[in-house]
Amino acid sequence: MNTVILLRVAAIVAAIQGVAHGTLILTAKPRHGPAERLVIEAMRTNHFAFMGASRSYWDFYFGYAMMGALTCLVEAVLFWQLSRFTATSSDAVRAVAGVFILFNVGHALLATKFFILTPIVFDVALALLLGAVMVKAPTTAQLNRSSPQWQQGL
Repeated sequence: MNTVILLRVAAIVAAIQGVAHGTLILTAKPRHGPAERLVIEAMRTNHFAFMGASRSYWDFYFGYAMMGALTCLVEAVLFWQLSRFTATSSDAVRAVAGVFILFNVGHALLATKFFILTPIVFDVALALLLGAVMVKAPTTAQLNRSSPQWQQGL
């Protein structure tokens, strides 16, 4: 599998993660009894001054969840766009892939501590796909040798 396909698969995985995360948070309803409803109501109704703004814990909870969905969608667009540069800037592609491997591994570790299995599966899949990109992407020397100028001895 070449790097273009790997990056596009990674883009699709990230897009699915983002859409699923956003959809789940927007459609979530309390299903674990009255104690859960009371916690959510307390999170929504108790506002406090925080750095010059009135906020509730629900604002932070909901806002962070939506930022998580948006992050996944931005990641998807970035991977798709990055796939266009594998033939000309593979060193940059590898560098960006490396950063996002670290990001997804870090996110998976945080999800292990604070969340559930589902985001971990997506993060590990993305880290593996990006690891494959780093292995498969040609080096600058390989790209230069395959250029028409190199082949003509120029």
